[in-house]
Amino acid sequence: MTTPERRTSRHKGKAGPVRIWRALLYSLAGLGAAFRNEAAFRQELALAAILVVAAVALPASPVQLALLIGPVLLVLVVELLNSAIEAAVDRISFDDHALARQAKDIGSAAVFVSMLGCAAVWGLVLYDIFG
Repeated sequence: MTTPERRTSRHKGKAGPVRIWRALLYSLAGLGAAFRNEAAFRQELALAAILVVAAVALPASPVQLALLIGPVLLVLVVELLNSAIEAAVDRISFDDHALARQAKDIGSAAVFVSMLGCAAVWGLVLYDIFG
């Protein structure tokens, strides 16, 4: 049985240091696009900077510090994924469609859940430090 022809990206043949370099450039371009085009990402990035500085200033152990910073980074990651979903949906159509709305709402819910998790971890670690 023959396999169906696969459509591949022109970038898939790259390997080694060239692939790593290009992946870095694509990642930086993605961060730049998110910063330029997504107000929520800029707001969360500003809050992340404040929280990371606050975490470092606390009398926290290395494990507590990791527990404080990890969820903050996770919120940024989930926001980037949510922005990617929104961009892909908008690329297909700006028309109102139930599945488009559902995809965007679920992405937004993922950001919200990551923020709740971040707040819970911060509350527990702060209680452990000061409580």
